[in-house]
Amino acid sequence: MGIVQIAAVIVILLLLVKPVGTYLYHVFSNEPSRTDRIFGGFERGIFKLSGLKNREGMTWKGYAISFLGTNIVLVAFSYLFLRLQGALPMNPNGTGGMEQSLTFNTVISFMTNTNLQHYSGETGLSYFSQMAVITMMMFTSAASGFSVAVAFVRGITGRDTVGNFFEDFVKSITRIFLPLALLVTLVLVALQVPQTLQPSLHVTTLEGGSQQIAIGPVASLESIKHLGTNGGGFFGANSAHPFENPSPLTNVIEILSMWTLPASLPYMYGLFAKNKRQGWMIFSAMMTLFVLLLGLNYYAETAGNPAINAMGIDASQGSMEGKEVRFGIAQSSLFTAVTTAATTGSVNNMHDTLTPLGSITPLSLMMLNNVFGGKGVGLVNMLMYAILGVFLCGLMVGRTPEFLGRKIEAREMKLIAIAILIHPLIILAPTAAAFLTELGKGSISNPGFHGMTQVLYEFTSSAANNGSGFEGLADNTTFWNVLTGIVMLLGRYVSIIAMLAVAGSMIRKKPVPETIGTFRTDNGLFTGILIGTVLIIGALTFLPVVVLGPVAEYLTLR
Repeated sequence: MGIVQIAAVIVILLLLVKPVGTYLYHVFSNEPSRTDRIFGGFERGIFKLSGLKNREGMTWKGYAISFLGTNIVLVAFSYLFLRLQGALPMNPNGTGGMEQSLTFNTVISFMTNTNLQHYSGETGLSYFSQMAVITMMMFTSAASGFSVAVAFVRGITGRDTVGNFFEDFVKSITRIFLPLALLVTLVLVALQVPQTLQPSLHVTTLEGGSQQIAIGPVASLESIKHLGTNGGGFFGANSAHPFENPSPLTNVIEILSMWTLPASLPYMYGLFAKNKRQGWMIFSAMMTLFVLLLGLNYYAETAGNPAINAMGIDASQGSMEGKEVRFGIAQSSLFTAVTTAATTGSVNNMHDTLTPLGSITPLSLMMLNNVFGGKGVGLVNMLMYAILGVFLCGLMVGRTPEFLGRKIEAREMKLIAIAILIHPLIILAPTAAAFLTELGKGSISNPGFHGMTQVLYEFTSSAANNGSGFEGLADNTTFWNVLTGIVMLLGRYVSIIAMLAVAGSMIRKKPVPETIGTFRTDNGLFTGILIGTVLIIGALTFLPVVVLGPVAEYLTLR
């Protein structure tokens, strides 16, 4: 039945990919469409108020500067709001201002679409901060990533310009995230997720004692948390909390919310390229990698903990430690795989309690950093590997490599090399640094191989802009707040700027006519080459450290 549950969700996703991908194309193609009748007037009002009457196409540098400038302004306001939240309105529980290193980590985390939480939402934030900072940045960081992905697609598919960042940014919010967030919010409220501005409830327990139960505007945050692949929870327990995710039905809704848009981007890309097979090729590579790693997690969790099995205890139900009974292993494994494949970071089970082999799945999905990905990240990274695969194949056969009718030359490969190498560098170097100082080692709750995985997971999640964590790690310290904040910044902006530069370089190239010797990139052979390229680079960079962590722990338990 577990496999049936997983298969049913995947089938629903497959049915959504084409219509959603088509809608995204109509939103960003800048061609007249029916969506203009619905949203055009509202958007023109926004552009008029903001002084953007003439929204001409930008160069890649102009696009990157606009993207960075918008993010910097939002970070500055958010930092002030969190530091001063004790004196701001809508604070019925009297929550004080956030400590400065934690504030730095939080605003960087949410602006980079990471949403790594070193605080507990129900006790660390006021209602005003939850809405004006956290929810606001969930919309804007997702819209920023979506805009960059669309700009990159325009660049490599030969459009005249990469577009206008501010127009893409506004359209992402008005035509995609706001309508979907409103719809999902209403559905979640109907399914018993709280949405209120009342203070925490004071209740009397069965023993006659007093207890406070946190509530608040949960449903509205929960909707954009998943639609924007953000992941930051209203409560510390995230989507394992019954107020955020009360039933198997809400669990499926949250899975599809964070999975559908990233999975539909390859189809949108195929429409931009005027070759739908290109889009399905990218999607097939993503889904193949996803299913393989999902299968590993499901197998490991259903097999149970070898140490417990060796004690003669009945573990036929698998490893349920850290999982909610209302979800079971199947929906927990699927959620684990989707939240790390889509770089969302929300959790409905505690990843720190995964079996050693089971923990390889979320680690690998974040290390590969291109299996669906967050808002646009997965598509951009997979296209980056596709260009790399074409380049390597061109070297093998002695031809100048081409992708979508444009030659791939030294400039593009240098930029792609930067984007590929920065990811393992900002994971492995800080992991090593954490073990060289007591500031890092002092936060580890498990001194064995599991402790190695705790540290590795924290930096992998930060670099991949995912945000989930092995919560056994005591990470709310100045050391962890500052270091993970720096990793999140580098993980987000270095690769984005490098890939925008690739788009700018490709858009200036003249198309090369297709010949009998042109290497095709829209067939099964190239899908296999793409998967192989991803796995080989991932294994070369991360296999040794994975052996030191979860693999060594698995062998020790046995």
